[in-house]
Amino acid sequence: QVQLVESGGGLVQAGGSLTLSCAASGLTFSSYTMGWFRQAPGKEREFVAHINWSGGDTDYADSVKGRFTTSRDNAQNTVYLQMNSLKPEDTAVYYCAAKRRWYYDYWGQGTQVTVSS
Repeated sequence: QVQLVESGGGLVQAGGSLTLSCAASGLTFSSYTMGWFRQAPGKEREFVAHINWSGGDTDYADSVKGRFTTSRDNAQNTVYLQMNSLKPEDTAVYYCAAKRRWYYDYWGQGTQVTVSS
């Protein structure tokens, strides 16, 4: 069965860095676009970043451009989100998700990122 397991969340001071990882199993990882989303209290889930199957195509939300970088290692079935220059407004639960065609069919459990001022 398909499973996405996230790690790397935690507490960090503003201006600091944090790297999230998402390990996938039960699917042909290299066939999927992988995405990152986040949800803050009282707000809807929002898109953060995605990376296509080969790693050659990435996209980012305007709010994180220049600060966040997503990458993937298909041999390790893992996608990463490197977050730099973190701000308190980045505080949210972060989710990874897998898209085979048009929709994100599989989701991780979420990991809390808290940025203190």
